Amino acid sequence: KMGWLFKWTNYLKGYQRRWFVLSNGLLSYYRTQAEMAHTCRGTINLSTAHIDTEDSCNIVLSNGGRTYHLKASSEVERQRWVTALELAKAKAIRMRNNQSDDSGDEEPASQSDKSELHGTLKTLSSKLEDLSTCNDLIAKHGAALQRSLSELENLKLPAESGEKIKAVNERATIHSHYKSQNPDACRDFLDLAETHSRKWHRALQYEREQRIRLEETIEQLAKQHNSLERACRGAPGSAGSTGSVQSAKGEASDEDEETEYFDAMEDAPAFITVTADPKHHRYELSNQSSYNESCKDLLPRKRRRSRIPDKPNYSLNLWSIMKNCIGKELSKIPMPVNFNEPLSMLQRLTEDLEYHELLDKAVKCESSTEQMCFVAAFSVSSYSTTVHRTAKPFNPLLGETYELDRLEELGFRSLCEQVSHHPPAAAHHVFSKRGWTLWQEITIASKFRGKYLSIMPLGAIHLEFHSSGNHYVWRKVTSTVHNIIVGKLWIDQSGEIEIVNHKSKDKCQLKFTPYSYFSRDVPRKVTGVVSDADGKAHYVMSGTWDEKMECSKIVQSSHGSAGSEGKQKTVYQTLSPKVLWKKYPLPENAENMYFFSSLALTLNEPEERVAPTDSRLRPDQRLMESGRWDEANVEKQRLEEKQRAVRRRREAEAVEALEEGKDYEGYIPLWFERKVDPITGELICTYKGGYWEAKDKQDWSLCPDIF
Repeated sequence: KMGWLFKWTNYLKGYQRRWFVLSNGLLSYYRTQAEMAHTCRGTINLSTAHIDTEDSCNIVLSNGGRTYHLKASSEVERQRWVTALELAKAKAIRMRNNQSDDSGDEEPASQSDKSELHGTLKTLSSKLEDLSTCNDLIAKHGAALQRSLSELENLKLPAESGEKIKAVNERATIHSHYKSQNPDACRDFLDLAETHSRKWHRALQYEREQRIRLEETIEQLAKQHNSLERACRGAPGSAGSTGSVQSAKGEASDEDEETEYFDAMEDAPAFITVTADPKHHRYELSNQSSYNESCKDLLPRKRRRSRIPDKPNYSLNLWSIMKNCIGKELSKIPMPVNFNEPLSMLQRLTEDLEYHELLDKAVKCESSTEQMCFVAAFSVSSYSTTVHRTAKPFNPLLGETYELDRLEELGFRSLCEQVSHHPPAAAHHVFSKRGWTLWQEITIASKFRGKYLSIMPLGAIHLEFHSSGNHYVWRKVTSTVHNIIVGKLWIDQSGEIEIVNHKSKDKCQLKFTPYSYFSRDVPRKVTGVVSDADGKAHYVMSGTWDEKMECSKIVQSSHGSAGSEGKQKTVYQTLSPKVLWKKYPLPENAENMYFFSSLALTLNEPEERVAPTDSRLRPDQRLMESGRWDEANVEKQRLEEKQRAVRRRREAEAVEALEEGKDYEGYIPLWFERKVDPITGELICTYKGGYWEAKDKQDWSLCPDIF
């Protein structure tokens, strides 16, 4: 189904007319029908979406962190769309359930389709041969039967027997008549099947050739694009020459150094900050030493490893594997370990805690808006490790866990568990005795789109401070891996994060500006404003997601003149900025150790007393870290096959339960449980307890055997 609907864009523009297309369980929209050929403005997957209706003409679709508010031109049209969406959703769910739930790592579709087709035709041919043979045998025995009957008829027998024999003979003649038509029908069927077999074969061959031509064209275009970008960056005086992706920050702007311009967020008004005269204002962040003076822990830290074996020098072409997978979920792409880094997704999630001391400082803040600044800096800090980390983490096995117990040294302990396999979802819980608890369930949705790969983490991150009860919620932005086909891989973060304190209703809106070759902006820029429940702005946040974040206290705000796009810009007069967060330097030799930070180097260090499901014990990951990639690939296949076998066994149990009319609960996580979150209304896996107690007793009897 396709047609026009009105989509809510923002408070300035309201509802805008957009062209919507519903196909294969996906609802996509475009500004115009012509755009369908080249630019999709957004897509929502119905298999995991909620479909609601507000009033007679409205439809609300929500999926993860994305919500579309749509309006139809009439009630009848609205009903048509709702029916189509509900049908498409049911079909998409059926499709998803029928799809293999394996770990990723199916055969490329074209290969299996091809061999299946050939196999079917072969079987068909052999069955037809059997049919012909049977037919010949029937003919032979039928003729013999009739001869015997004729002989019987000619014998001198009592009248009654003669009648019986005559009747049988008549039936045999009728049988013979129909039997003679059977070989003709069989032959027709065989001819038809062979003709179609050739047709299918030609069609398959044509499709394969078309695919290869398309791949070559995409590759060619990517190479041209790449060389054009390089030429453009090298051109003197071009706007794009202010720094390549991997280069230093861009040049200073032409503006007066004391004035900084911030891009407008779609929902937030544009603003400018001007630094106020420090003589008239004195301010410090309460009880907080600035970043550089942060106190070090007094307890002696355990010595941990500071290096791992150097990465072997394999030259590999990612495109050669991924060209079969355009549009597919990344978790379903058969990827050898050669494109991985020796850490699992659970360990990557734990890396979000690298700058945990920002939360320790936030505990001591006197005002909730000031605390919000530290929470915002923390939310940005989790991206700092991604700037060079272009390798893929291992997709955890279902039931895999990862603990990081730093209670004595750093005050916190963290636990992750893989709670779903397709879509891959990990639950995470962190408790800090310094006054905060963090929890999240993250599902990674990813799509390979040819030249780049989009990674969309879905799910909310919750952070609660024990003494004040301040409860913050936010979601992650989209990560994009560029240059899949040609050139050096690089990562960008783009989108908006809205952090809400559900107790005080303070808000912080952060904007991650996508990288542009032609922008004079500093690359990887993040800007934002912290405001209270009444909408009054208190702080301006600014910085970059790979280096540092600062906050500036607003002392006065006034409406300035309209900007270039006609929007009125607010001018914030601020005190000089304070650095809240600064990235730690990478360890020596990091470029040969997957660009791991000092924390990342310790995450896979073998440790005693951990659960038997812990990522540190995963054998293929351990082999890969040691540089034994060929063995690691063999081991990866073994583990995935083992996981598939367990899944098949579960499916058989489900069928059995269904036949007996019993309920089947499906997979149940071990340390987490599904509950409706009272704040977001979403089903979320929260920690139910028991892990650390089991560790103290060293009683791991509940743990599944996954390795």
